[in-house]
Formats: sequence, C-alpha cells, structure tokens
Amino acid sequence: MSAVSDERTTVAPGSTGQMAGGDPRLDKLVHRMPQRVGDVVSYLLKPSSRWVRIPSGALLVVGGVLSFLPVLGVWMLPLGLALLAEDVPALRSSRSKVFDWIERKKPHWLDPSIPEK
Repeated sequence: MSAVSDERTTVAPGSTGQMAGGDPRLDKLVHRMPQRVGDVVSYLLKPSSRWVRIPSGALLVVGGVLSFLPVLGVWMLPLGLALLAEDVPALRSSRSKVFDWIERKKPHWLDPSIPEK
C-alpha cells in the first residue's frame, strides 16, 4: 500500500466539505485532475494555506506572462489567477463568470458522464 494523502476527500467534522472558495464547480475540476496534482491544488485551496497560495499564484501569473520563454507556458496564467481569486474578491467574480461559461460551453469538463460535442 502506498501512503498517499487523501486531502481532496477528507472532511473535517462540522465543515461542509467544500474548499476555500465554496464553489462546487472548482471542486469538480480539482477532482478531475491527476491524483498528485489534485492533492497539491487541494492543499493550496485550503484556507490555512493562504501564505503559500498567494506567492504561488503570483509566481504562476508571472510565469504565464513570460510564456514566450522555454518551460513556462500560458497554462500558468489561469491557474495563478484561480489561486489568487481565493483571496482577491475582484478576481472571485471573474472566476465565477468563467465557471458559468464552462457550464454552458464545456459541461463535460465538470461532469464526465456528459458526452463531448
């Protein structure tokens, strides 16, 4: 047996089982990630990880802006903005609009039982 943490499914007594942002759509996307990546993102989304989440989000945004360099990529920009949205209310509303778009245009991203168009 491997000692893999199960941070994504562990629920503390008295909590609702949702992540820091409280958006179940974010939780669905995190659960679709590979186990190791999902565990890291789950850790970063915990309210107690704020002092790790903010610098990580800022570094990912900078890496996304510098995507013309090798190793860095545009994928870093939305991930960094999503992490920063946990702590910046102005970004939280934008994240909600992106999730609304995903629900309309790409519902299979949130529910794998829906066939892709």
